Amino acid sequence: MNLEAFIARRFFQHSKTGISGVVLNISILSVAIGLAVMIAAISIVVGFKYQIRDKVIGFISHIQIESLDNNSSYEVNPITFDSTLLSGIRSVKEVRHIQGTASKAGIIKTDDHIQGIVLKGVGTDFDWNYLQAKIQDGRKLLLSDTGRSDEVLISSNLAKKLFLRTGDDLRVWFIGSEKNQPRGRKFSIVGIYETGLTEFDQMHIFGDIHQVQRLNLWSNNQVGAIEVNLSDLNDLNRVADDIDRKLPVDLAAYTVRQNYPHIFDWLDLQDMNVIVIIVLMVMVAGMTMISTLLIIILERTSIIGILKAMGANNLLIKKIFLIHSMDILLRGLIIGNIVGIGFCLLQAEFGFIKLPTESYYLSEVPIFLTLSNVVIINTGTILVWLLMMLIPTIVISRIVPSKAIRFS
Repeated sequence: MNLEAFIARRFFQHSKTGISGVVLNISILSVAIGLAVMIAAISIVVGFKYQIRDKVIGFISHIQIESLDNNSSYEVNPITFDSTLLSGIRSVKEVRHIQGTASKAGIIKTDDHIQGIVLKGVGTDFDWNYLQAKIQDGRKLLLSDTGRSDEVLISSNLAKKLFLRTGDDLRVWFIGSEKNQPRGRKFSIVGIYETGLTEFDQMHIFGDIHQVQRLNLWSNNQVGAIEVNLSDLNDLNRVADDIDRKLPVDLAAYTVRQNYPHIFDWLDLQDMNVIVIIVLMVMVAGMTMISTLLIIILERTSIIGILKAMGANNLLIKKIFLIHSMDILLRGLIIGNIVGIGFCLLQAEFGFIKLPTESYYLSEVPIFLTLSNVVIINTGTILVWLLMMLIPTIVISRIVPSKAIRFS
């Protein structure tokens, strides 16, 4: 053990009593709380962004191909989904899955209620991996390429609002493409789903795409949109541009962020919240550490004077107190990691902190905890606080040995 570390350890042992002992415990607690809050905040925000993103993408897809003539209504121009268009999209290597969909606005009519909805028609090529996991009651649709199915999936939001359940019949009215005459369709509810995305759940039901095609007087190879899912989201904009170049001039490819910018802009705002929390935690814990070290330096002024009188230079004494502050910091980091990681693991396992789904799209606080994030937080914390510890050590160079020993 070198001289600086030996003296620093002796300082720490003697600092456990008296005023400096109380301040030292407060400093360790401050570091622990600050680190635990930072770990929890980053894990929650990252988990929140990933889960909301996955929900939106699972409902909509990564990229949507639509007609350039479309407007904001649900009455769209059809796309002829032929083999030439399909092979052009598939030539982009990042493409994982392609499916045709078509939507039609309508009104649900029950004995006591009327509710506006959107029927999203899907076919046998629909990827059920996401939606099937969200089915709370019943089953997914059974579809065929040769006939029309009367089966529909409705959300739990609509089921509760309209007092419907699996097995009930559902009467939906649509405005037909011919002379704008209302046309009724009778469906059978085979399942109830809930994604937590209130904006979508409260208006979407899923049915056979052949029903929408017949209502719009389309052929079997015409769809309202082509949805494309990718194997990698890192280059979403670039891949969308690559797909766009493969399309006819009357079609365009839009990313999920372009179609729903308000959701992703809202998620981006969460990053600022994390930055504010981290800055506040570092400042509070850093100021506490500075105050602690200043108190210890003032209490040990006579010893500093003696060390200087014995030939110790300012650098050696500064190292002693930096080692001492590092000891405090490491104790705080150990406690903070235990508390922060422990909280994240418990929340991820049991989900004891709940959220209002209608406001946050999630029923409980999400967690995305990775070793890399924990390492980065700890490393950054150590570097920032060590820099802040240089401030109180400036006092050491101003201590005059003769005065320090005289008034000790």
